[in-house]
Amino acid sequence: MLNPYRELFAMPGTKGFSLAGLVARIPLPMAGIGIITMLAQLRGSYALAGAVSATFVLTYALLSPQISRLVDRHGQRRVLPIATAISVLGMMWLLACTHWQIADWTLFIGAILAGFMPSLSAMVRARWTALYRGQPHLQTAYSLETVFDEVTFIAGPPLSVGLSVALAPQAGPLAAALLLMLGVFALVVQRGTEPPVEAQDAATEGAGSVIRLANVRRLALLMVAMGVIVGTVDIVSVAFAEHLGRPAAASLVLSAYAVGSCLAGLLFGALKLQTPLHRLLLLAGLATAATTLPLLLVGSIAALAGAVLVAGVFFAPTMIIAMSLVERLVPERRLTEGMTWLLAGLNVGVALGAAVSGQVVDGGGARAGFTVALCAGAVVLLVALWGHRHLRAHGLPGSDAT
Repeated sequence: MLNPYRELFAMPGTKGFSLAGLVARIPLPMAGIGIITMLAQLRGSYALAGAVSATFVLTYALLSPQISRLVDRHGQRRVLPIATAISVLGMMWLLACTHWQIADWTLFIGAILAGFMPSLSAMVRARWTALYRGQPHLQTAYSLETVFDEVTFIAGPPLSVGLSVALAPQAGPLAAALLLMLGVFALVVQRGTEPPVEAQDAATEGAGSVIRLANVRRLALLMVAMGVIVGTVDIVSVAFAEHLGRPAAASLVLSAYAVGSCLAGLLFGALKLQTPLHRLLLLAGLATAATTLPLLLVGSIAALAGAVLVAGVFFAPTMIIAMSLVERLVPERRLTEGMTWLLAGLNVGVALGAAVSGQVVDGGGARAGFTVALCAGAVVLLVALWGHRHLRAHGLPGSDAT
């Protein structure tokens, strides 16, 4: 299984930009939880902390596709440093406001500025696509990047929380800002693998965002629904473990979800499937929806860990399929923006799932919270079916093989 990944890095420069991208994307999961941890300690209000963190997440979700659109037009080395500088400025603003106890409303200004953080996952995927477009190695690259995304969401939050608790409340967001600067600098100096910027005619310039494409909207909606499942599993697992008097066991459950997704992503990337992408989308949607059903039946930590392990198995392949579809559906010069819309949808879904399931848990208990995941799974299936029918009827470039 490792041979395809060894071949992937045979191309010069691939190890460098992959490592830089891994470092640069860790700040995203660090920032949201870091803001919450910092403000909860210094302002004593989880409501304020959650609101400021949500402002950051929503701003990122809205702006990151626009930043990626500028990258498609002008190149990574011209756009990423500016967007990163604004995001770091926002982080520093937040740190200054908390240090000098400035009014609460000023925190939201910092959160908005911090939300200018670019989608580094999309930037790295764009580099892989420029190298391996039309080759089987591209699916392997997308699989690897999905696993790296999982790794950052496993390592980022505990790193941020640990720094804020052990060193100083501002340490988590500060580390996120420093890692963002370091990772982006390491990425943009590697010009040899930067996707070329193609000249755009007047019609392309005025074409608007790729989110106007119906298929991109469907895939973004699919990612929102998948994100809701992830956010629900995060919140309800913690509540379920606390209900059983074993709060520390929540980390075991969440690790099981991540492990299932990572292993499935690596395996999927090593396979050379000939099934059309639209059919894989339908199968992945069906499997994702089906794996939310056992969550309603769990009665122990072990059963919950097993259920989320199985659910995680289908997360990475579904995301890989969605990214592969975007690569086929959008023009080459708009690829970074197209992938960013999907990643933004996923982040919005995670935040939405956490918020909605939290309300359900407060009102009906931990087990009731999993109904949110069940509903989101149904949406995943419906959107996958919708996308499958449309893509099959209208055709998809290169749909005879993945």
